[in-house]
Amino acid sequence: MNDYNFDKITPRENSDSVKYDLRQEYFGNAEVQPMWVADMDFETPAFIREAIQERAKHPIYGYSVMSEDYFQSIICWVKTRHQWDIKKEWISYTPGILPAISFSIHSYTREGDGVIVQPPVYFPFFDAIKSNGRRQLNNRLTNQDGQYHIDFNDLEEKAKSARLLLMSHPHNPVGRCWTKEELTNIGEICLRNNVIIISDEIHNDLILPGFRHYPMAGLSEDIAAITVTCIAPSKTFNIGGLATSSIIIPNEDLRKRFQNTLHQLHVFRGNFFGYVASTAGYRNGGQWVDALMKYVQGNFNYLDDFLRKELPEVRLTHPEATYLAWLDFRETGLSDKQIKDKLIFEAKLGFSHGPVFGEGGQGFQRMNLAVPRSVVKEACLRLKKTFTN
Repeated sequence: MNDYNFDKITPRENSDSVKYDLRQEYFGNAEVQPMWVADMDFETPAFIREAIQERAKHPIYGYSVMSEDYFQSIICWVKTRHQWDIKKEWISYTPGILPAISFSIHSYTREGDGVIVQPPVYFPFFDAIKSNGRRQLNNRLTNQDGQYHIDFNDLEEKAKSARLLLMSHPHNPVGRCWTKEELTNIGEICLRNNVIIISDEIHNDLILPGFRHYPMAGLSEDIAAITVTCIAPSKTFNIGGLATSSIIIPNEDLRKRFQNTLHQLHVFRGNFFGYVASTAGYRNGGQWVDALMKYVQGNFNYLDDFLRKELPEVRLTHPEATYLAWLDFRETGLSDKQIKDKLIFEAKLGFSHGPVFGEGGQGFQRMNLAVPRSVVKEACLRLKKTFTN
């Protein structure tokens, strides 16, 4: 096993980083420790940087195509990591998963159609629905003793008047790694009600030890026929800035409709640095991802232990996937504005504000733990100092 140094502090200021260079604009305080945007403060692995540097040596950066190795690296990775056999012709390129969600809405729905989401959930889902003139149907997750569950009775009811289910799998921000049984129930409900599933699986590789990710479309041929799966190397290897995602659609009719939208908008071709980075990551990244998630689990363990001992009014939702901690501040008795202001201006911590994630987000904050352990320790000390009465 290679000795990857996740403890290293790598300064990101003045690198055109959304997380660091927009602190004043986003928080009104340029001094916050930013732990909001879902990218990592760990260096992109060397095998990806070296592959990009090697390609950059060629003196011409002209139009390029996706190589056979690009597609085969995706197929092999999905098979090895997630036990799902996919075919080359199922894969379409998009410059990110959020664009793919909007393309899907255009491809499979009309204005006024219902789209189901499961809040509290990744808030750009709401914008994609609203800006495209569709109706948002909330299948709110239930929180039972810090563990989130799907309300299947409500989902069945909402599915009767919906065309799409837009699901976060694994779930951002609550960190659920949905079980095979839960996913099968979702699939069967959608099959009964003729609902297409858009499965955002961007966090599919970020699974904490002891859990397993099941691709929605890998459950059965019937469920695969109604599922559009969105994956990307961006979260996995910290290359979000290279805007390269893969959309996997087994159903030929759904695939053609999606690809027609891509061609109409002329967004079916990306940049070769993204192709090179994706290929290098999927070819060489298994050990790195395993080491990453072991380290992230250590960050979760440290945070959980600290809160239990030093600040029991703030609770960590039990994590199963992602590097995003969903923190429950409700027992502090403070309003959402008070929590937000104390974090930003007293603790000088920049978290993602819970209410933006929709119903069920009130009283919560999302904290990015893809940072060196020393940053987690300092953040914990600031939380204790700020929220201890």
